[in-house]
Amino acid sequence: MDYLSGKTAIVTGVSKGLGMAFCEALTAKGVKTAGWGKTPTTFEHPLFKYFPCNFNSAESVEDTWIKTKEYLGEHAAFLINNAGFGHFNPVENMSPELWEAQVQINLNAPFYCTRVVVPGMKAAGFGHIVNLSSVAGKTGSSWGSAYSATKFGLAGFSESLMQELREFGIKVSVIYPGSTATHFFDEVPGISVHENMLRPQDIADALISVLNTSPNNLISELVIRPLISKPPKR
Repeated sequence: MDYLSGKTAIVTGVSKGLGMAFCEALTAKGVKTAGWGKTPTTFEHPLFKYFPCNFNSAESVEDTWIKTKEYLGEHAAFLINNAGFGHFNPVENMSPELWEAQVQINLNAPFYCTRVVVPGMKAAGFGHIVNLSSVAGKTGSSWGSAYSATKFGLAGFSESLMQELREFGIKVSVIYPGSTATHFFDEVPGISVHENMLRPQDIADALISVLNTSPNNLISELVIRPLISKPPKR
């Protein structure tokens, strides 16, 4: 059964990596998709339109939503909160500015985006919000205090939101990807992208599976890990 074709979606953080893969997967399924980001994407499709958005500002998110409604209509069936940021340092070397930047993008921005789309979802009687956490949102790691704290927080936000919205026919899911071969690791010391990492397409396929469910079927949490996590031996 296809529950996706003809629906509408917003994906945040679409310039590259997972966000772009999500847009590719959704439009391939016939979903009219608005991509929000601070940096334009090279992705093009008849069912896709890019909207610049400053996720540091609730006012910018509200303004982007107003412009998006001219494209999608009053109701976005799907919201994919993908935009994220990670900086890894010993806690004594983590500046307050970098800590706050991660809180802003990883935790505040999903709240900003969610609050503007929920009224339309309630009015329509259905919707699906998917928040992209990380395995770092289940298990902390050295040098990842800020990133893990925000991803743990996003999981708590998602759980509470699911309880709040389920009676309105609105689903909330959280996806926890393991190491994925994206530009995220450009800024992570000691880790380089390798072929045993998950591919962005793997996470995009999982997203489609989470979304393409019957109305009373909710996949509330999904953890995705590479089978073999270490780099291949040469």
